[in-house]
Amino acid sequence: MGIWADSKGGGGNGGKNPWSFLTRRKRVDSAVESNSHGQLARELTVPHLMAIGVGATIGAGVYVLVGTVAREHSGPALPLSFLVAGFAAALSALCYAELASRCPSAGSAYHYSYICVGEGVAWLIGWALILEYTIGGAAVARGITPNLAALIGGMENLPSFLSWHSIPGTNIVVDPCSAIVVFIITGLLCAGIKESTVVQSVVTTVNILALIFVIIAGGYLGFKSGWVGYELPTGYFPFGVDGMLAGSATVFFAYIGFDAVASTAEEVKNPQRDLPLGIGASLFLCCGLYMLVSIVIVGLVPYYAIDADTPISSAFADNGMQWAAYVINAGAFTALCASLLGGILPQPRILMAMARDGLLPPFFSDINRHSQVPVKSTIVTGLVAAVLAFSMEVSELAGMVSVGTLLAFTVVAISVLILRYIPPNEIPLAPSVMEPFVSASTGYSWSRLEANEDIKAHAGTSQTTIPLAVKEDVPNDPLIAKDSIIAKYVHEGNRRNVIGWAIAFTCLGVFILTFAASNKTIISSIRFALCGVGGTLLLSGFVFLNFMDQDDARHNFGHSGGFICPFVPLLPIACILINSYLLINLGGATWARVSIWLAIGVVVYVFYGRSHSSLKEAVYVPATQAPDT
Repeated sequence: MGIWADSKGGGGNGGKNPWSFLTRRKRVDSAVESNSHGQLARELTVPHLMAIGVGATIGAGVYVLVGTVAREHSGPALPLSFLVAGFAAALSALCYAELASRCPSAGSAYHYSYICVGEGVAWLIGWALILEYTIGGAAVARGITPNLAALIGGMENLPSFLSWHSIPGTNIVVDPCSAIVVFIITGLLCAGIKESTVVQSVVTTVNILALIFVIIAGGYLGFKSGWVGYELPTGYFPFGVDGMLAGSATVFFAYIGFDAVASTAEEVKNPQRDLPLGIGASLFLCCGLYMLVSIVIVGLVPYYAIDADTPISSAFADNGMQWAAYVINAGAFTALCASLLGGILPQPRILMAMARDGLLPPFFSDINRHSQVPVKSTIVTGLVAAVLAFSMEVSELAGMVSVGTLLAFTVVAISVLILRYIPPNEIPLAPSVMEPFVSASTGYSWSRLEANEDIKAHAGTSQTTIPLAVKEDVPNDPLIAKDSIIAKYVHEGNRRNVIGWAIAFTCLGVFILTFAASNKTIISSIRFALCGVGGTLLLSGFVFLNFMDQDDARHNFGHSGGFICPFVPLLPIACILINSYLLINLGGATWARVSIWLAIGVVVYVFYGRSHSSLKEAVYVPATQAPDT
C-alpha cells in the first residue's frame, strides 16, 4: 500500500491504480498534529472512563432482557448465557484496548481502521457508527417517557406538555419529553467533558445501587423461599446447551457500549494506561452485575412464570415486596439517562475526527475554546436525535444499531492482525515536506548506484570489497517462519503480500462459514460444501499465521509500552468469527435498511470525502527514511 517518494498525488501504487485512494492510510498522531481547530481537554481518569463505559452499556434493557431470554432461550442457565456473551465481548474489548493504547485519538474504530486498513474501510466504519449512535440515541430517548411515567405512578400523572400526543389524521405519536431530555443532555455535553462525566458518574451510580438492591434483597428473598426457580424437573438447561448459546447471542448486545470509552481517547490524562483499564473494568463490572441479577431473578421465579415485560419488579411482587418496584423503576430511568449520555457522547468526536481528515466539512471539526469540546458537532447530534425521538417510533430501526457496532468490532480485530504481522511501513507526507527529502533520497540512490557499478567492475577479482553504504540482505530473516516448507516460498521480498493475502483469505473463510451455517434455506449438500470451504480457508489462515513470526516493527508502531492483546492470532480471529456470525443473523430487513444508509455514504464519499481528504496530495515514504516533521 502507498506510494514512494517519487510518485505523484493521492494514492498508492504510483498513481496507476484508480482505486488506490481507498487504501490511503494516515499516521497514528495525525489528528493530534492537526490542531488548527483547537484541542480537547485532557480531564478524564479511570473512574470517569468506567462511568462512561458502564453508563453506556447498562441501559434499561437489562430490566427487560432477563425475562425474555430466560423464558425463550436459557431458562435457569441465564447466568451462563451472560457469562458466555461477556467472554465474547471481552475478545473485542481486548482488541480495542491494544489499539486505544497504541493510537490514542478520537474516532475509535474509525481512527484505527484508517491507520491500519485504509480510507475506504475507515469511511464505511465511520458512516456506520454515525447511524448507530443516531438511531441508538433516539431509541433510548424514546423509552424515557414510559419509565418516567412508571416512576410517578402512571402516564396520566405526567404533565400534558410531557405526555405522548397523537397527530390527527396520521399514525405519528410525538414524544415531547424525550426531545426535552435530549436537549438537556446535549447542553450538558457542550458544557465540557468533565462536567458531563461528573453527571454521568452520579446517574450511573444510582443505577448501580438499584441493581445492587436487586441482588441483595433478591438474595434474601431467595434464601427465604428456597430458590424455587432452581428446583425444577427440567433441570438447569430446559432448552439444552443450544438454547443457552442462543440466549448468549441475544444478550451479547447488552454489552455494547464499552467502545464509547475509546472515543474519548484525546480527553484522557494518561491514555496508554487508563484506556485499557477503563475498557476492561467497565466490561468486567457490567458482566458481574448482569450475572448476579440473572442468578437472583431466575431463582426467585420459575423461568416459565417470569413476566416478560417487567421481570424484576414482578419477581419481587410475587414474593411480597411490591414496594421494590419504585426502586427498580428509578434504576431503569437512570439507566436510560446514563445510556443516552453515553450514546450521544461518542458521535460528535467521530464527526470531528472525520472532518479533521477532510472526509466531512470542517464545520464538524471546530472545538470550542472555552469548553474544549466539539460544540457544533454535539449540537447537530443532539438536534437530529431530538427530532427522531420526538417524531418517530424508532424501535423498528433498533436492529440497525447493532450493524455499526459489530462492523466496528470486526474491523478492530482485523486491525490487530495487520498491526502485529504487517504494520504500516509507509507514512504520508505533504508535498512541501517532501521536497528536501526527494533531493536527499535521489542523491543517496545515485551514490548507491555508483557503488553497485564499482562492485560489478571488480567482480572478477579474488578480493571484492563491498562499500559500507550497501547493505546486503540477511538470508535468515527473523520474521520468516522457521518451518522449512513455508520458508521455501515466503521470503522478505514477498512476506508482507503473502501475509496480507492470508489475512484476507481468513476473513473470507469466516464469511463463507458463518453465512453457510446461518442460512438454512440453502440445499444441505451445498451448505455443507460451503461450510467445508469456509472452514478450510479459516483453519489454513490460522495455521499459517501461527507459523509466521510477528513483525518486529510492531514494537515501535504508534505509542509503544501500553497494553498488548494476548493470544494473537487466535483471539482476533475468534472475535472476527463471533461478530460475523452475529452480523449475518441480524436479518434481511435490517440489512436492507442499512444498505440504503451505506449507499448514501458511498455517494457522499465519492462526491465529497474522496476529493477533500487530507491525504489527497500526500506522498508515502518508508517510515524508516521519513524526515522529522
